[in-house]
Amino acid sequence: MAQICSPESIEQLRTQLGLPIFEVLDELQTGLAQSDTAVLEAPPGAGKTTMVPLALIDQPWLMSKKILLLEPRRLAARAAAERMASLLGEQAGQTIGYRVRQDSKVGPQTRVEVITEGVFSRMLQSDPSLEAVGLVIFDEFHERHLDADLGLALSLEGRDLFRDADQPLKILIMSATLDGEELISKLSSAGQRPSLIRSQGRQYPVDIVYSQQHQKQLYGQNKRAMVDQVVAKVLAVFKLQAANILVFLPGQAEIKRCQAKLEQILQNETGLSESHSKISIEPLYGELKLEQQRRAIAPCVVGQYKIVLATSIAESSLTIDGVNVVIDAGLARQPVFDPNTAMTRLATVRVSKAAGAQRAGRAGRLQAGRCYRLWSESEQQSLAEFSSPEIEQADLADLLLALASWGVAQPLTLNWISPPPPGPLQQARQLLLDLKALQPTEALTVTAHGQAMARVVAHPRIAHMLIMAKQLGQYSLACDIAALLMERDFLDRRSQGVDFELRLQALGQGGGGARALLQRVKQSRRAYQQLKFDGLGGELNVSLNDQPQALALLLALAYPERVARRKNSDALYSNYQLANGRQATLDAADPLCRAEFIVIAQLGGREGSSRDQIFLACEIGLPLLLQQSLLPLETRMRSYWDKGGGAFRVETETRLGRLLLATQPERNISPELRQQALLGYIKEQGLQCLNFNDKNQQLIARLRLVEEVLKPDSWPGFSEQVLLLELEDWLAPHLHEVTKLGQLNSIDLAEACLNRLSWQQQQQLKEWAPSHIKVASGSNIGLDYCQQPPVLAVKLQEMFGCGETPKILQGQVAIMVHLLSPARRPLQITQDLAGFWRGSYQQVKKEMKGRYPRHPWPEDPTNAVASRKIKPRK
Repeated sequence: MAQICSPESIEQLRTQLGLPIFEVLDELQTGLAQSDTAVLEAPPGAGKTTMVPLALIDQPWLMSKKILLLEPRRLAARAAAERMASLLGEQAGQTIGYRVRQDSKVGPQTRVEVITEGVFSRMLQSDPSLEAVGLVIFDEFHERHLDADLGLALSLEGRDLFRDADQPLKILIMSATLDGEELISKLSSAGQRPSLIRSQGRQYPVDIVYSQQHQKQLYGQNKRAMVDQVVAKVLAVFKLQAANILVFLPGQAEIKRCQAKLEQILQNETGLSESHSKISIEPLYGELKLEQQRRAIAPCVVGQYKIVLATSIAESSLTIDGVNVVIDAGLARQPVFDPNTAMTRLATVRVSKAAGAQRAGRAGRLQAGRCYRLWSESEQQSLAEFSSPEIEQADLADLLLALASWGVAQPLTLNWISPPPPGPLQQARQLLLDLKALQPTEALTVTAHGQAMARVVAHPRIAHMLIMAKQLGQYSLACDIAALLMERDFLDRRSQGVDFELRLQALGQGGGGARALLQRVKQSRRAYQQLKFDGLGGELNVSLNDQPQALALLLALAYPERVARRKNSDALYSNYQLANGRQATLDAADPLCRAEFIVIAQLGGREGSSRDQIFLACEIGLPLLLQQSLLPLETRMRSYWDKGGGAFRVETETRLGRLLLATQPERNISPELRQQALLGYIKEQGLQCLNFNDKNQQLIARLRLVEEVLKPDSWPGFSEQVLLLELEDWLAPHLHEVTKLGQLNSIDLAEACLNRLSWQQQQQLKEWAPSHIKVASGSNIGLDYCQQPPVLAVKLQEMFGCGETPKILQGQVAIMVHLLSPARRPLQITQDLAGFWRGSYQQVKKEMKGRYPRHPWPEDPTNAVASRKIKPRK
């Protein structure tokens, strides 16, 4: 085969372009010949994106196979393919082609295919071995998108599993700001260390100018204040020196406001209105039409100036010809998955140092430039070094489905640069179980339904909805819904409400002022309509009377955890409880706020808040929600004791997540079920709900004291914790006749507790902790074990002749003696009876003898005869 890029043609390009990457191409070719994996560090402007694939296309180790060049964005993929094709004197689709969502130019002669990272993930599903591919290049890997991390992990795994050792898949990772040594250490295996190649790049000097104020001082809490600051800086810079300016803003809304304000000022302000015809203001973000994106990055016409208002899309992979001034607002908008809510929100975050360097570098691609940063130099030091990998903060449902379809049983066993966090991974698994994409097994096992979902280029929620709609005979409607969900809302919620049905009507009428957005929706709809589904189950017999019902069911299939029930309303909002436990509000003026059940397609809120705002939804009827075969409903029996009437109740509950949909009372209640409910009630209320009269309390106290002091072998526990834990063992046999809560008082707890002891242990209890003891007078007097130590309350005269304090528990515990007057009032409390006789008895005798003359008060109580009786009258 004739060479496409011979050494002579590469040398010619070196002379023509003068890019720094040419200095390391020989080293790169050698590195990939000697190692299956290589890392190329090359700063912005080095020329790596366009020249590396051309320099490697004729390498012998490639064996005429394809090169896949992965780009993070569609715009970059198209631009790179068209640039490489032009260097070969061709059109895209010949030697160099590209493949992005809803657009591709690839031919039979294509040797280098530029694709987005998402397309690569889908490609791996259908061809895990990549048999026709010799080299995969991950460009701009420092951005660490989820699809890039997934693609790299599967490429490494696929190379080990499917490729012949003589024809291994080569992998090249290219980055401008990632730490190459760290990446090498993570990629190193026992047999081979990846090659590391560094290019110096060609970066013209960029003068960094910081703001004198912090971002909070500049922007405050008002988002429009940021636009005002950016507009003021653009005008000030342009007045100082007419130049082509690239402005970085966080999102599309800020770009549109900034564009409108600049155009208004340029038309009206003296001194600028004359230049207005020479200045073009070009937005640049992902949702723009291809023609508008190309216009933004096209070279400036001589004598004209261009102000490009861009999102992070312009950070890397693109060279905007003629730009030598960058104004950076220092913010970016990125999706952040919240594990607490299982929802993804768009968060506005500060850029990292690496991202700031990438942005500033845009000013020095073709000449010396200047970057104005709208934050202070001290704030620069506090920025994170690198942006967090998307895998650490993303919804992992798509990733997990891809892994399951690919055959990965345990996701964390793959060679990840950054492993997926366990929490979001588990939530993704639960969602896929609810969507019937996975088998309920420990290892990842995909179902046939899940395999069909994986072939749909959409989030698993949307894929599930489309497949189910096919079986429900509602596929055309599902395509409309999917296309609308892929784009931002084109109706004004404040004036037209949040009802999704209105969006469907507008789509059918082709109406509204957002024609460009509607055009993209229709393009997405056509793409979904062309999908083919094989191996699906039969048609589902579900009666859907009209489009609103079908819409509601399809949205519930996609978002089962966002089915919501109205809780209450006030003058401003209706409050809804979602199936995932969250709460959301709907404006009281919205017509939908009177619906009892709704399905929420879109909602948002502030980070850390427990309440969200509903942006898109539709009403759904309870009969549709109770379609057991379609939604992940849980039917369970709930039994409880009605505390008011004391009766036992059993109900069958139907729930969707945490949302109670319906209850059905059960008439036939088995004794076993009643008993289990009674045990549950006692565990919930505690032992105090039982009849703990004095007799029962004394017994429990005796048992616990023996357990605490003597710790006898095989002695069962009698603490409240143990008794509740083992309730089924000792109390259940006494519950057979209990049908109402009031009957709990009739249970003989003393018998139930003693039954836990063997006959021998019961005898030991009587010996070690007797309920009564015989005192010197011959009386059997009960001990109060509810006091510590146990108390013997006895008349003083009945203890004459007793020289020592009585003891229990094998002599280890002396009881507390309460010596009482003849009127049974305490005269002395002591654990030292001998000491009392020797000491304070004489004082007690002196005080009591005159008051109680008929009772004996001997001089020597230790040798006197105890008596219960009094002296006879004279």
